[in-house]
Amino acid sequence: MPRSAPGFWQRRGAAAWSLFPLALLFGFLAGLRRRLFAFGWLKSERLPVPVVVVGNIAVGGSGKTPVALWLTEALRARGRRPGIVSRGYGGSVDGVAEVPAGGDPARFGDEPVLMASTSGCPVFIGRDRPAAGRALLAAHPEVDVLIADDGLQHYRLARDVELVVVDEATLGNRLRLPAGPLREGVGRLAEATLIFAHGGFSAALARAVGPVPVFRFELVGGAFERVGARSERCRAADLRGRRLHAMAGIGRPERFFSQLEAMGLAIERRPFADHHVFTPADVAVPDGDVLLMTEKDAVKCAPFAPADSWVWPVRAQVAPGAAELIVEKIDGPPTA
Repeated sequence: MPRSAPGFWQRRGAAAWSLFPLALLFGFLAGLRRRLFAFGWLKSERLPVPVVVVGNIAVGGSGKTPVALWLTEALRARGRRPGIVSRGYGGSVDGVAEVPAGGDPARFGDEPVLMASTSGCPVFIGRDRPAAGRALLAAHPEVDVLIADDGLQHYRLARDVELVVVDEATLGNRLRLPAGPLREGVGRLAEATLIFAHGGFSAALARAVGPVPVFRFELVGGAFERVGARSERCRAADLRGRRLHAMAGIGRPERFFSQLEAMGLAIERRPFADHHVFTPADVAVPDGDVLLMTEKDAVKCAPFAPADSWVWPVRAQVAPGAAELIVEKIDGPPTA
């Protein structure tokens, strides 16, 4: 994933069209690879438990991690024992490793550490997702369903459910890499099991999806929690009138900033690229000022964040019926 999205991905201007031949080649090769898996010429590995893939068709910022965390809670509430496999983007691990709660993001990646720290279920990382799944099941035989975080294009791992997360704002000019932000074309959505839509969902996109069920979701936060002492909390009202700095190294920093401003908070915005490796200088604020950050950034900044730093955790709030549909796809329709 690129560290920051080029501006021309948002429109079909000269820069995008100049790269269109490469986008056609990328699309052809990606489609060919997928068909080779579909026809069995390239082998997918089926693990002994159901696999739910959570992914998207564009790079960055759609809300996959909150959805994966929602899914762990939803499955656990219905008697399942989930585990998570992820690539471990931004980490340094070679091969496969289990991610401990509170682990080092430089070693395991920021999103896997966040999921291990908040999901309450085992998390394994590895570029080879089937190998990560095998290792997780060997170490945790109680796990009876796997969630493959950001695994839509990892076709070596056979899947039972494809949950595609869509934020239409991230689809940009609707062109494939490198001319646009798409890993796969919009038509790929029509082949998913279900779609989770955040924000707007245009009539044109609905037509492209066809009969695939679409469930709306929102990212909802509550109290702010002090970085490094998460049991200490405050409300937005407690922060109004203070000098606030808000930083975000996520796919769409502006979404975080807009949510804070919607609470009536006057902030100085500090956007960083997704998966940014923070330094103490990045988080420095004048004495008496307050620093606000995302949960993904907090796992990296906790060792050196200023004392008056607060994280705003968000969770996915999903329309009714989604969890039941996923369980039905895993277990089969209920019998009379």
